Amino acid sequence: MFRTVFSVALLSALLSAPSAFAQTTVPAAPAAPASAVPSRPITPPAETQKLLKKRDVVVLDVRTPEEFATGHLTGAQNLNFRDPNFPSLLAGLDTTKTYVLYCASGNRSGKATVLMQEKGFRKLVNAGAFKELKAAGIKTE
Repeated sequence: MFRTVFSVALLSALLSAPSAFAQTTVPAAPAAPASAVPSRPITPPAETQKLLKKRDVVVLDVRTPEEFATGHLTGAQNLNFRDPNFPSLLAGLDTTKTYVLYCASGNRSGKATVLMQEKGFRKLVNAGAFKELKAAGIKTE
């Protein structure tokens, strides 16, 4: 019994006393969820259609090659946002041109426009979802 009381008293004293090994740490901020990644707002299809009639506008489909193969806007180039090399692929693009980007929902294209802006591109449009652009009458292949 003496041993149990002594052990409990010793344990209590050790837990309440400041430790030489105690560190003051600030808890790490939780990682931002993927949905919290900045994105550009979606431009309405009617405005996108007007932009597509202008010269020197480059249309980028940032869906996967498999999605692109099922149909895409006429003249669009496929640049897969999910490709690990996507940031380096941007280096081959002219930063002075106007780019209209779209994907399946507007999420990837919004994130791609933010990434492109960080890399010096200034004329960027998030056109949103392919399905909505097609439904609005924008020509597809």
